[in-house]
Amino acid sequence: MSNQGAVNVIRIKPNHYVHVFDNNTNITRVEVGPQTFTRLDHERIQAGPDPMILVPPRHYCVIDNPVIRTEGNKPALDAFGQVRLRHGDQEIRFTQDPFPLYPGEVLSGKPSPLQVVQANHALRLRAIRDFDEAIDVKNKVHRVAGDEWLYQGPGTYIPRVEVQVVEVIKAVIVKDNQAIKLKARQGFTDRKGVTRAAAEEWLVRDTGAYLPGVHEELVGTINAYVLTEKTALHLLATRTFVDVFGRKRKAGEEWLVTLRDADTHIPDVYEEVKGIVNATVLSNRQYCVVVDPVHNGKSQIGLRELRKGELTFFLQPGERLEKGIQPVYVLASEEALLLVARESFKEGKKQERRPGDRWMIFGPTDYIPPTEVEVVEKRKSIPLDVNEGIYVRDIKTGKVRAVIGQSYMLQPHEELWKKELPKVVDELLRKNPARDQNESASTEERDNTKVVTYRVPHNAAVQIYDYAKKKARVVFGPELVMLGPEEQFTVLNLSGGVPKRPNYIKSLALFLGPDFMTDVITVETADHARLSLKLSYNWHFEADGQSADAASKIFSTPDFTGDLCKAIGSLVRGAVASSTFDDFHKHSSEIIHSAVFGKKEGKNSDNNRLFFSANSLAVTNIDVQSVEPVDQRTLDSLQKSVQLAIEITTKSQEATARQEAERLEQEARGRLERQKISDEAEAERSRRRLIELQAQSSAVESTGQATAEAKARAEAAQIEGEAEVRQARLAAEAARIKHEADLEQLKLKQEAEIQYKQKLNEIELSKAKDFAEIESQKFKDIVDAIGPETIKAIAQAGPEMQAKLLQGLNLQGFMITDGNSPINLFNTANGFVGGLPNFPSGSGSGRPRAGSSSTVTDEL
Repeated sequence: MSNQGAVNVIRIKPNHYVHVFDNNTNITRVEVGPQTFTRLDHERIQAGPDPMILVPPRHYCVIDNPVIRTEGNKPALDAFGQVRLRHGDQEIRFTQDPFPLYPGEVLSGKPSPLQVVQANHALRLRAIRDFDEAIDVKNKVHRVAGDEWLYQGPGTYIPRVEVQVVEVIKAVIVKDNQAIKLKARQGFTDRKGVTRAAAEEWLVRDTGAYLPGVHEELVGTINAYVLTEKTALHLLATRTFVDVFGRKRKAGEEWLVTLRDADTHIPDVYEEVKGIVNATVLSNRQYCVVVDPVHNGKSQIGLRELRKGELTFFLQPGERLEKGIQPVYVLASEEALLLVARESFKEGKKQERRPGDRWMIFGPTDYIPPTEVEVVEKRKSIPLDVNEGIYVRDIKTGKVRAVIGQSYMLQPHEELWKKELPKVVDELLRKNPARDQNESASTEERDNTKVVTYRVPHNAAVQIYDYAKKKARVVFGPELVMLGPEEQFTVLNLSGGVPKRPNYIKSLALFLGPDFMTDVITVETADHARLSLKLSYNWHFEADGQSADAASKIFSTPDFTGDLCKAIGSLVRGAVASSTFDDFHKHSSEIIHSAVFGKKEGKNSDNNRLFFSANSLAVTNIDVQSVEPVDQRTLDSLQKSVQLAIEITTKSQEATARQEAERLEQEARGRLERQKISDEAEAERSRRRLIELQAQSSAVESTGQATAEAKARAEAAQIEGEAEVRQARLAAEAARIKHEADLEQLKLKQEAEIQYKQKLNEIELSKAKDFAEIESQKFKDIVDAIGPETIKAIAQAGPEMQAKLLQGLNLQGFMITDGNSPINLFNTANGFVGGLPNFPSGSGSGRPRAGSSSTVTDEL
């Protein structure tokens, strides 16, 4: 700029301008090209030369601090000649001739294209100052700062400095089965004339493009729910309103929209979708009970409604199914239903049921219980074998009875009764009845309603007590015991183990024996030696089972094993106390046997039996298995004496054995010496024989080798000759076989050719014969078809036609040849000039030859 100010002559190009400042007047003016500007001394170039502002078509630019224009669209000047500006204001200029910027004017940005608003689009405009907008020639709209409106496309928006473009709004495409949800920014009247309050929401369901208004806010798009015969829409009203079907809905009301109402449904703004309800489908073999049914839009609280198939329905809001969809009760011939009346009702025409009544419906049939009836259970006829039974209780009288060995159907006033057994009895019933201890019980649970059975083992007895009759009975095995409702087993608590411990064995069956038991008792001798005796007793019960009193005696003692061991132990201790240790050690078996069974009074007396009359128990034998001192000193002394006796016995046996061994050793040594001498003599004899055999072997070997070689050569020559002879025989045989085969092959070949020629000749002969027959038949057919007169006419037609042709040509003589037969021209010439009519044999002739007549005919 300083350089431009120093230049006096400035060439301003077309469409360019400069700002010239006059130092005398302090005024800046504009010089526009094309021109050559000469700067004066008091002038200074303040700006330029700069290109003028060019606004292309359909563009605009914004000028800050624009000049004030007069009515003639010229810049207004103040009193000093300076252009007047609208400071702080803006002006939008559109397409025009290039123009300069006056001093103080500023171009805001670059020229921008005008904004094109497409179809289904709009500009949301806001007035930033008050102004009047001309809609057409006559009408104007007064805009107040803050007003908003839309400029809808298609069109080109012409900007104004008073208007601000807030946003571009696109139209929302509303598809089929769709709606858009709108919200009012402020109170206004929409395009359909409906007054909307601020924050109010509504739906637009019209299909197509929808352009939200300036006061409308798009909340979202709502898709329609497609309703079918099997689905319905469960809705809840969030406030009181009138729905699309014209029904008034109150706040909190719930209802269903089904296919009867519409194929599709778009939830309104005041409708909340609670869910999709599937149709309840009942087949012809199903039913259901609906609790709190809805009738005419009102819920019948507390009522129950029976619905039978075939049926399809939707559960209304508030309704629910009791126990879901239930199948129809189908009863077989051995089945029945136990029913109870909930309330009074009349079944059929005469039968009246009161609440609490119980009755049964027997099969075969099917049954759907009404709402007044409750199905207690489905009963089946219980098949029972002769060894099976059930406990049945009459609920009216309380009496319990056992039904055994028949198929039984419980009556309405009866029920199965569970018989409770003590835990120990229940455990013993699960065990093998043949064993009484140390056996794991079965894990299978017992059916308490079935009659309790117990298989009494062989040679055993079981006691059963009836608490109702206050009487016991004994059953001997093998037998099956079946308990009545008031009967219980008598559990035996027996002593067991070694030594015996009380209540060690629990059992239901008492084994009668014979059997044995073992016990350990401690005794003390007269010299105060304490011993531990291990005794085993053989026992059995003497009960025949004929008398009830005799049978019950065996159960009179609760623990017969403990009592037996105590009784015998007392007898043994008394007998041992009167004997010394040495005496008892030598005669322990006799002392114990006599103490238990007593001493023999005579030779024929039997003292091998101890009988307990209280329970008919007999002990027949006692065995002393071991005797051991209890005191350690006694045990040590006994061990020492035993060791000493063993040592003495051992030494005696060792001496005897040593003497016997020495004797045996001397005898063996003598036998060994004799055997050695005998063996040496035998060895010498064997050595002599060996030498003889070796000499013979050498002689035989030398002779045998030569003989063997000669024999081998002879045999080889013989084998070779035989092989050559055999080979020659085989070769001759092969040649003979080959010649015979060739001869046979040639013979077969010749026979085959002869047969072939014969067949071929026969075929040719047959073919020629057939062809001759065909030709003769053909000729005959042709002749028959043409007829004799026609053939005659054909034969005469040729000569006649030739004669006529010759007459037409006026020829006296002619010759026609086919070029293959030789012609005697001399004789021919004589013929032409009228020679002798008789022609030599074999000479040419003016007449056509027989062979050429066909040619003449053909040529003609």
